[in-house]
Amino acid sequence: MLASVFNKSRPVNYVLIGVVLILSYFSYLLKDLSWTENYLLVAQKVGLLLLLAGALFLTNFITRRNNLSKANTYAMFLFMVFLILFPTTLVNINIIIANFFILLALRRLVSLQSLITPKEKIFDASFWIFAAAIFHFWCIAYIVLVFISIVFHVSRDYRNWLIPFIAFFGVFVLYTMIILMMGYDFVTTISDNIDVSFDFTYFENIYQNIALAIYSSIALLFAFPYIFSITNKPLNLQSSHKKIIYSFLIGVGIYVLSAHKNNSFLVFTFAPLAIMGANYFEAQENKWVREVAMGLIVLIAVFLFASQL
Repeated sequence: MLASVFNKSRPVNYVLIGVVLILSYFSYLLKDLSWTENYLLVAQKVGLLLLLAGALFLTNFITRRNNLSKANTYAMFLFMVFLILFPTTLVNINIIIANFFILLALRRLVSLQSLITPKEKIFDASFWIFAAAIFHFWCIAYIVLVFISIVFHVSRDYRNWLIPFIAFFGVFVLYTMIILMMGYDFVTTISDNIDVSFDFTYFENIYQNIALAIYSSIALLFAFPYIFSITNKPLNLQSSHKKIIYSFLIGVGIYVLSAHKNNSFLVFTFAPLAIMGANYFEAQENKWVREVAMGLIVLIAVFLFASQL
């Protein structure tokens, strides 16, 4: 049974998740084979696959390294299931890159609770967030999580409050140099990325609509028990769990604000919700509840994925 398989952290689990990722990724790409005629596009598709694999392993690393769940691979597996549920994510280049950078930032922010080299972690997280904003502007909202982390851990040192601005300056200078070297108009390039839209009528088929409804239900199932369980967590881990909640809420905000949106914009919520899901399955004492819940989620995701091919 699925819940029993991923209840432990074993090499075979990583192999299974990797195989599922590769099969689902190339199955969706088979909808249009024009990319196979160009070596650069082939290299691009392989690179995106590696970034998706990196996102899976970063989710697992953040979860395990910071004791956000027990020794299992639930979070990694659930991230994979969410990718299957929203297959448009698999071909959205900017979103894949931006999410990978956000996970690099989240890794540094969650580990800030150790208070080891806090300034370096604040700078790294801020740098990755601003880098992500180049590919999807509203990722800049995650800078709020940097300041929340500073409040939680290192607010007394005024220099920590200045570090994000230094990171912004560094990314801004690099970005400006690149777009000017490429001959783009600076003002136009910036303004084109700063769009807001509350249009939610983007669905190309009914299955995308159903997938969003299912994902919203899963989010409610995982989030509410997680929020109310934080007070029962060890004191030294409570701030880390709160960051996961804030990360999820910011991800939802990005989806709501983004123009030209589709379901792939929910990718920023995948990692935090997967971590919440890992805690949900750990908390279920009844084995059959775990198995049935996990089985239903997977079956629905696979059905909707197949329906969108």
